[in-house]
Amino acid sequence: MSPAPSPALSFVIPLYNSAETIGAVVREIEALAVEGGHEIILVNDGSRDGTAEVCRGLVRSARVPVTYVEHARNYGEHNAVLTGWRHARGGHYVNLDDDGQNPPAEALRLWQEAKATDRDVIFGHYADKRHAWWRNLGSWFTNRMTDWALDKPPGFYLSSFRCVSAFVARQVAEHTGPYPYIDGLILQVTQRIGSIEVRHAERQAGASGYTLRRLLRLWLSAWVNFSVLPLRLATLLGLALAGAGLVGFGWVVWLRLTNQGPNFGWGSLMAALLVFSGTQLVMLGLIGEYIGRMFISINQRPQAVVRDVIRSEAPAA
Repeated sequence: MSPAPSPALSFVIPLYNSAETIGAVVREIEALAVEGGHEIILVNDGSRDGTAEVCRGLVRSARVPVTYVEHARNYGEHNAVLTGWRHARGGHYVNLDDDGQNPPAEALRLWQEAKATDRDVIFGHYADKRHAWWRNLGSWFTNRMTDWALDKPPGFYLSSFRCVSAFVARQVAEHTGPYPYIDGLILQVTQRIGSIEVRHAERQAGASGYTLRRLLRLWLSAWVNFSVLPLRLATLLGLALAGAGLVGFGWVVWLRLTNQGPNFGWGSLMAALLVFSGTQLVMLGLIGEYIGRMFISINQRPQAVVRDVIRSEAPAA
């Protein structure tokens, strides 16, 4: 039997505790009219609710080709997206959230813009973002931070709602490190990127699994994995503090020689020690982060472990 023709567009959705929301998202994608056909890739990243059972039911009732991939445990959103890209067959891949906040109709607009402009990646940016204030602040900070750390146009908004050509996705999916940051990997492959404004809907049910801890881990991946800028900043900070210390030492010597020296007490001495010791510990911690990540990568910690893959028998649309 000849293999099924490759669809034009693959919808890749990482899942975490998505039992209440993913059914509606899949039904909305199934109803889309996509020239050349489309497929859905569902990657269950160690969900603890009934997501697995819901997804298996969606595979059985699928009206378009659906592939369900189950991770052996939770590895993180970016790891799950890379797993999805490895199982996708389309000419372009679109990433969606599992909570319905990325309308599939807007995903089609990303794909159409990518084809019309012949760009490798089109990011969606939101005029009105429906996330908690701290997460919006974290996203803003991440984008400002990547202006320095990554080779991207200053102020260009990076988001997880993106359409990527199969060429770029396959190049990025060859990365096997345990701490992937997809936007950084994309920018290492191509500069042919663009963006359009898209709608951001309200979450359909449940609460976001994106915690402050995950956001901090994303910051570290963006900085440490793709740039030595933090080490250079630490060096500059050390030089600045050393220079300030020499100036202060010279000032104290001058006051002493001119008999104007104040009586220094325990408080001022401890304050100085805390400043310099704290700075040294921050620098050592930063160096340790680099070394620790290299150690974990050398020991081949898996990016993800796939427990199961199920494909539907639905014909391409």
